[in-house]
Amino acid sequence: MSCDMSYYLIAGEASGDMLGARLMQALQQGAGKQAIFYGVGGQAMRGHGLRSLFPMEDLSVMGVAEVLPRLPLILTRIRQTVQDIMSKNPALVITIDSPDFSFRVAKALRDAGYKGKMVHYVAPTVWAWRAERAKKVAALYDGILCLLPFEPGYFTREGMKAEFVGHSVLEAGWDHTDPSGVRLHYGIPANKKVLGLLFGSRVGELNRMGPVLREAALILARDNPDLHVVSVTLPHVEKLARNLLQDMPCTTTVINDPSHKFHAFAAMDAAIATSGTVGLELAVAGVPHVIGYRMNALTYALLRPRVSSKYAHLVNILLDYPLVPEFIQKDCQSEKLAKAAGLYLRDYNAVTYQKEGFRTAMHLIQGEHAGTPSQQAAAFIQSMAA
Repeated sequence: MSCDMSYYLIAGEASGDMLGARLMQALQQGAGKQAIFYGVGGQAMRGHGLRSLFPMEDLSVMGVAEVLPRLPLILTRIRQTVQDIMSKNPALVITIDSPDFSFRVAKALRDAGYKGKMVHYVAPTVWAWRAERAKKVAALYDGILCLLPFEPGYFTREGMKAEFVGHSVLEAGWDHTDPSGVRLHYGIPANKKVLGLLFGSRVGELNRMGPVLREAALILARDNPDLHVVSVTLPHVEKLARNLLQDMPCTTTVINDPSHKFHAFAAMDAAIATSGTVGLELAVAGVPHVIGYRMNALTYALLRPRVSSKYAHLVNILLDYPLVPEFIQKDCQSEKLAKAAGLYLRDYNAVTYQKEGFRTAMHLIQGEHAGTPSQQAAAFIQSMAA
């Protein structure tokens, strides 16, 4: 008779929460042992049985200027997490993305004498900036799960187990979408052009990017009388998103139901998005789009000299050319975003060109083994725990 296998998972933001939920599902389906979960996560992970130690949203901050005011709370959460792990003594600790929090927890555990195995899911972007982080990660963790094909080498060179498992965005259900159904459900007329307006998942992102994206949508709405704007958002920032869409000269819809997200993407003719995971999701869904990003000026000044990647969008990085137009920091202006996105509302050739590039990029993120990315990740984790 097999004994239970306990895992401690830590996610710090919405994208990590979805990764964690899919991983939990794959671990539950694994042969032989009952999986028991502890840790920190959001709605998706709670849906698979996790009782979060504290609200995941406490960790959903990024950037020097954003973190500093909440530092006392974050330090408290680190201590709580370390104490909980030490008391639970799981078979494996799995930290998911959110490196600022995850790595501090891992270091605090090692400093406290924790001897258990730890795996990090989503390799830090050492290929883009601060390559020396690979050595530091290898000193803390026993293994790392990589989403991109060129990542494992950075870590295996440091004597760490690393595996390219593929990007879990591929398993999000894009092949079972119902764009006409979502239009019917939300009352979006079939003859309307749908512009996706994706503000981001953090409060700080909506505060910085929201007005820029709103103004870009206003410009497009004036030029396209048949436009309908759809914003797919999350419950904790829904009010901010709705406020941003008030008094638009076109019809608008805000969708906060995660189960409708992919259907809504499939209904979009074009999109303007805050740079992040959503860019890759739009690419998988085949939605022509542009991205923009503004961060706190101090954070940008500190980070920019250390960034070696030419691009922000993952598709552009994979293909090594700017398939998706990017507007970062000073270039992130509503007029530029509107002009670039407007092309995809009227130019069939531009749409076709970008969609063909998306298909090429998707082949590059499949993973090395059989199964979905989450199943590949679960197999690696189960072998580590065993």
